[in-house]
Amino acid sequence: MRIEKRIKWKIIKSKNVFVVAHQNLDLDALGSCIGVSSICKHFHKKCYIIIDDSKHELGVEKVLKEIEGSHTIISSKEIPQYLQKGSILIITDTNKPQLLQNDQILSSFLSILILDHHQETEQTIPNVCHIIDENASSASEIVTKLIRSYHFSLDCQDATCLLAGIVLDTNNFVVKTNVETYHAAYFLAKSGASPRKVQYYLKQDINDYIIRQKVITEVKVLHGKYALSVAPKEISYKREELAKIADTLLQFHHIHASFVLGNRVDGGVGLSARSDGSIHVGKIAEAFGGGGDMNDAASQIKNMTLTEVEEKLRSYLK
Repeated sequence: MRIEKRIKWKIIKSKNVFVVAHQNLDLDALGSCIGVSSICKHFHKKCYIIIDDSKHELGVEKVLKEIEGSHTIISSKEIPQYLQKGSILIITDTNKPQLLQNDQILSSFLSILILDHHQETEQTIPNVCHIIDENASSASEIVTKLIRSYHFSLDCQDATCLLAGIVLDTNNFVVKTNVETYHAAYFLAKSGASPRKVQYYLKQDINDYIIRQKVITEVKVLHGKYALSVAPKEISYKREELAKIADTLLQFHHIHASFVLGNRVDGGVGLSARSDGSIHVGKIAEAFGGGGDMNDAASQIKNMTLTEVEEKLRSYLK
């Protein structure tokens, strides 16, 4: 059975659908959840998007305000109110339990489906249905491909959210982009996705930008190909701020991979890594308890200091 038909069958046979992504939602995680919710609407199934994050990055906050009322969002504590025998849980943009909004919810479901573009590892949730395409740019691209196969009209707002997820994870179609990525973007544009609205979601706070520039000036080039920047210890950063710094560092000549370290506002030390595809940064992040794929990866280390993580990373890169 083709993947598209297999997923359609699982949704249709379910009582209702719950969809969840990773902690610290970004536009790809949220966009793919919204896309799954749209598929459920098409098949006349009730869908609940599970979000436990108490704080959101700016773009996610904008989207959540705009979709209010058009998609049902609940916390994991509310699951028992809507859970029925035969419900299915769909996980997007991650395949590791420790990265979920709440990994305790897994025990509530007998049927679980993963839609992801990150590499499977020994930490991947076992004994569930895995639909993982490492060649896809994003979870939003995978969900868009499903929507295309089901031939239904996509709401302009939902199409824009999916396009935002693709634009984010490809860094404006610079990395992890192939023919299927452009097909997905074309389909979403035909469905009414607004590139202007996508750029609105991606707009940055000027004060955060200035802070990032200060971190970038501390960059060191290791072994002629790695860019490493360590943020000041006295300042805490959001996960997405470290990621944007890593994106910027990868743009420089002769740099094949970039690594950014900094204390995170939600605890621990954050590691954000990017690669031009010649170095598998996902495997490096796994050594620090995180994960990712060939091009981008991250981890949150809570049992080491910033200095200790830097020393370990420098040693690892040797």
